[in-house]
Amino acid sequence: MKIELIVPAVEENARVPNLALPILAGFSPADAQISFTDDLLTPIHLDKDLKEVDLVGITVLTKTAVRAYSIADAYQRKGIPVVLGGIHPTAIPKEAKEHADSVVLGEAEEVWPHLVEDARTGNLKPFYRQEGHTDLSRIPSPRREILPKRGYLPLDVVQVSRGCPFRCEFCTVQNFFGEAHRLRPISEVVEEVRCLPHRWIMFNDDNIIGNPSYSKELLKALVPLKKKWFGQASLSGLRKVENVELLAKSGCISLFIGFESLSKRNLVTAQKPQNDPSEYREIIESLHRFGIAICGAFIFGFDEDDPSVFEETVSFAVQTKLFSAVFMILTPYPETIFYHRVKNEGRLAQDHWWLLEKPEDSAPHFLPMKMSAEALREGWKKAWKEFYSYPSIWRRFHWEYSPTLINRIGYFPFQAMQHRFTKKKILGGRRRYRG
Repeated sequence: MKIELIVPAVEENARVPNLALPILAGFSPADAQISFTDDLLTPIHLDKDLKEVDLVGITVLTKTAVRAYSIADAYQRKGIPVVLGGIHPTAIPKEAKEHADSVVLGEAEEVWPHLVEDARTGNLKPFYRQEGHTDLSRIPSPRREILPKRGYLPLDVVQVSRGCPFRCEFCTVQNFFGEAHRLRPISEVVEEVRCLPHRWIMFNDDNIIGNPSYSKELLKALVPLKKKWFGQASLSGLRKVENVELLAKSGCISLFIGFESLSKRNLVTAQKPQNDPSEYREIIESLHRFGIAICGAFIFGFDEDDPSVFEETVSFAVQTKLFSAVFMILTPYPETIFYHRVKNEGRLAQDHWWLLEKPEDSAPHFLPMKMSAEALREGWKKAWKEFYSYPSIWRRFHWEYSPTLINRIGYFPFQAMQHRFTKKKILGGRRRYRG
């Protein structure tokens, strides 16, 4: 049986491997011939050259839904069965089913072998959902051999956990992974990392230090491997200096941190009270002292945000010398707590916004409380422009920490790349990728 696994693309996708499908491939029958296409690296032409296979599996995020549905429709027109899975089909299965023969809700590892056998016999069910959540100790190593040999950044991606211990109202993680924060056996993680060819590792967990005792044991086990890694962490695990020191010893060179807002009231409303803006500067300084660069994530459009929020946030990010920053417009992703709140309050400006031809161009998709939608969008653009302006890039360079590898080698090339990205994709308007 020939199975084609596909990651749909939008233009802003990062050139890093998606582990979901290589993991799923490990659960496929031994006689199945697995092929893999990353639509970003090898654009799929919908009117020609579709692979002759027996089954197509596509993983779907909300931002890739339109592209995923187009690919699925093209294969269905050829009479090839299509199964959709991932965060977006789990949130809106009926919508996804309009473009697929079958939809997997939630994690797929335990139902995938049965689904493949049903496809083999022509008995695909419309929906599949496994009982409970996957035991991470039973997951085999991802079949990385199916990934393209060229096109990705020279790093390896590793998954340590699933889920997050926190319940932010704008986040989609809980809907998909459930309420539990599940962890892989540390011995398996360490052995996987040890065998990977690249020195650079990206942990794709939502919160690499979400469980304090587990993360301490994991970080200690990583020290002898002498890998360099980056990942995503919550501020709650960074208050203690000894934790930051251990991160550095384990090889951590950069962390993506969701600061989200400088307003405590916003954070409480968003159900992220674990963030305390009064601690931000101290934590940032601690990370910098140990040579850990920071990519800070900020969201605009919370209920307490007025037009002053943009200058205040950019000023903070520049003053604290963040290596990089991502500015986002608060988005009502389907079935999140925030989506239902603004819908119930009559503030959902555009339902099913993810099906628009260019949803980025019409954001925000809800009505802000203390500014107009236009002011929110223009302020968001201005924040990107100011943060990645040449004067800001110069002011943010950490002269006192320049001996660290990421500042010594990567700072200015990265900033130049982000300056070009901002000028083209943000100020010029984002254009959805098309193959």
